[in-house]
Formats: sequence, structure tokens, C-alpha cells
Amino acid sequence: MQKSYDIAVIFGGVSSENEVSVITGALVCNVLKKGGKSVLPVYIDHDGVIRADEKLADVSIYKRGGYKDFALCGFCTGGAVLLSQSGKPRRAVKVDCVLNCCHGGAGEGGAIAGTCALFKLPLASAGMFESAAFLDKYYTKLVLAGLGAKTAKYVYSRDINGAIAGAAALGYPVIVKPTTLGSSIGIARCNDEEELTAALKTAFELDGSVLIEEFLENRREINCAAYYSDGQVITSLCEEVTGAGDILSYDDKYTGGGKRQFPAKLDAGIAEGIRAETARVYTALNMRGIVRFDYIISGKNVYISEINTVPGSLSQYLLSDSYKAFYGVLCGLTEQAQTDFDEAGGKKIITTGILNNLTPHGNKLK
Repeated sequence: MQKSYDIAVIFGGVSSENEVSVITGALVCNVLKKGGKSVLPVYIDHDGVIRADEKLADVSIYKRGGYKDFALCGFCTGGAVLLSQSGKPRRAVKVDCVLNCCHGGAGEGGAIAGTCALFKLPLASAGMFESAAFLDKYYTKLVLAGLGAKTAKYVYSRDINGAIAGAAALGYPVIVKPTTLGSSIGIARCNDEEELTAALKTAFELDGSVLIEEFLENRREINCAAYYSDGQVITSLCEEVTGAGDILSYDDKYTGGGKRQFPAKLDAGIAEGIRAETARVYTALNMRGIVRFDYIISGKNVYISEINTVPGSLSQYLLSDSYKAFYGVLCGLTEQAQTDFDEAGGKKIITTGILNNLTPHGNKLK
């Protein structure tokens, strides 16, 4: 009998955020397993090699590279195929739903969503469009502008000279952001052209384009998460995060250097406005899965900074006060994914019959 899993949790990826993704994936796997779900952890390494095994939810495996000992994996309609180390199929397993925990790279940027669509796997995470659009900070600006959302002034560039000219037009200080990287990797505040040039050299070693953004003074960084379940958009309370410097660094986010205030100490009107804007944008794009919206408050202005379709730890700390409660959130996501999948499966696919009109040579229409 073919083995079946309630959910496959995919994490890792060809990304500088691979290690952070392992932490998120392991957390989600273990929350689901403790709640009683059968879980297939699926890990994608830096080379794009995919492996799957129930033991891959153990973070210690990745410290010594032990993940290489586990079965290779591919996807098939309705599930996955476990392979031998030489790539020969060993057995197929059925998967009822997929949860994407890949941070950055193609994994977050639409590849997992596309894979699920291709192989008819219900996905409890963001879809192809929002995944691709919001991984890229430039596309994020374009989409938000179309929705009338407020963002900081910026310049987009694919070369150092263009970025320097753009920064001069904006006026210093500015912030350099590699366009498709997250977790504050490659981000720097620059007070003059010398600092900018150094930051750009680093950014272009990591990415093919950059966003130069005006530095908003007296900034407060606020996060708000949202997800769709049982026919409604649910938003979290707001969180304020602070770091040692003017902008949040990787260490601030992941190694204990930063601090968080939850709920954030905001005027009720501002907090509710942020939650309402989060729900508005989420709804306008018919989004799915857990998505975190990052805001900057500067004076009386509130700007959307970034949108994360696979946030760290899937924003568990914003959406629930315990792992038991988070299990309920994840179950809501998987149930919604199945509902969406069933509805989409009810739509007709038309056969046009155009192939019947081809000549025997297949190169002319009758």
C-alpha cells in the first residue's frame, strides 16, 4: 500500500537564507507532528538537491552535513517519489498538502508554488504571483504603487554608476538593499558616496540589482502578519523590532542582538490602521498562506517596507502564544488549501481540437 502523509514541509533552498529556513522548517515539522499530523520533511540543499525523510526535522543533522545520507526526492502528481542515491525510483508517497518554508531564492520566489500547481498538490502557502513579486523589492514597489500603498522613495539599478547617480538624486543618507535577498543580508545605511560605493560592491557580489531607498529619520520598524482561513483574513497584533543600529541587521534578527515589543506600543489608531492596510493589500491580491508585512513609521507617516511570503518561523510568535495554538493556525491553513484546491479542480479545461486540423506533416492547418 502506498504510504500517505498529511503534509509535506519543504525548506532549505538555493539561497543565502538556507540555514534560517532549516530552523523554520524543523519548527513547523515538529509542531505538526506533535499535534498528530503525519509529516514528510523535504530539504533542498544549496546545490538544489532535494531529499526527504521523516528524520530530516532534526536540526542537528544539518550541523554535520548528515542530510546527505538521506533519500533523494522528486515530485509526481499528488505526491513525491523517493529515490536511491543513484537516482533510481524506490517508492512513491502520497501527499495531501504542502507547506513552503523556504526563505529566499527560487523556493520562496514562486518555484515551490509552481511545482505544487504542476503536480496538483494543495499548497498552504503563498501562490506563484505573490511569491515571485514580493521576493523582489523592486516588483514589490511596483505592485504596492498599483494598490495605492505608501512606500519610501527609491531608485532601482542594475549597475554601480546608476545606483550612485540615483542616490545623489534622493539625497543622503540612503539605504542599499540587494533586490532579491532577505534577512537583512547585504543591507547597509550609507551617509556619503564613499560608503555607498563600498556597500554597492558588496550588494552586487550577492545580487544582480539593488534598491537605493531614502533613509527615513526617527524610524520605528513595525511588523504585522496575516493569513487566510475559513473564509476570512486574520491579522496579528503589531510588533516593534529594534536593533543596535539604525537598521535591523542579520544579527539583530537571528542571533539575539535585537529586541522586540509585542504588542507594539502604538496609538490605537495607528495600530488598527496598520492591521487594516495589511488586510486590504492581502485581500486585494487574493493571497494565501502566512505573510508578514513590514512597516516603517517616520513621524506621522506609515510606509510599507517589505512583504515576506515566507516569514521567519512563519510568524509563529505573532500569530499564537504557544506551539499548541500555532498548530491550530497551521491546520486552518491546510484546510483552506484543500478547499481552494477542490474549487480550482472543479473548473473546466477546454480541448480546442486544433490538433485534429493538422496535416500529416504537422506543419500546415487545413
